[in-house]
Amino acid sequence: MRILLVEDDPILGMAVRDQIMDDGHTVDWVKRLDEAVEAIHSAAFELILLDLMLPDGRGLDFLKRLRSAGDVTPVMVLTARDQITDRIGALDVGADDYLIKPFDLFELSARIRAVGRRYCGNPNPLIAFGDFEIDLAARSVRRGGRLVALTAREWSLFEAFVQRPNQLMSKSQIEERLYSFDAEIQSNTIEVYIGRLRKKLGAQAIETVRGMGYRLGSPRNLT
Repeated sequence: MRILLVEDDPILGMAVRDQIMDDGHTVDWVKRLDEAVEAIHSAAFELILLDLMLPDGRGLDFLKRLRSAGDVTPVMVLTARDQITDRIGALDVGADDYLIKPFDLFELSARIRAVGRRYCGNPNPLIAFGDFEIDLAARSVRRGGRLVALTAREWSLFEAFVQRPNQLMSKSQIEERLYSFDAEIQSNTIEVYIGRLRKKLGAQAIETVRGMGYRLGSPRNLT
């Protein structure tokens, strides 16, 4: 997923950023609400990790404005505010999850995976597709019962297709999902990763629709 992290604590922010990047996600980290507003107007995010107390305002007000504008992007609150009234207030205005600081980074990873599964329409982490057996929680894929080793970036790309099995993804959409604002992307990077996936998963694993983009291959062609 492409994730927006809104957190002003430099130590915690760095730890969270590094953890979710190690999980294969793309992260844009901002430290102020005005920067968060600019970010969501510039890119499509699949999850927002939101602190409640920022230098220029309250995260809860930002969340209210987000929902009032019709934005349904999942939001997970990360905060030291541990009162039940705080949790109820955040959930009632549109938060999808609420994690109290200090928290275990591996629990954060698990909660991110859970939110991602809910919003792609399949809460089950195990998916069968053609002769692929995909475990979204373990971030693993088997073909014909044999484990296929994917790098973090290859997995992120494959997961994007798995979550949208019948949808075309353009090159620009893939780049937006896989890379943060400050990343340098070579012109043929996406083609290189598509080629690597086909080499590891089979030539029909990813279909090309000329001039439009790519999508996961049809199940009947993957057996």
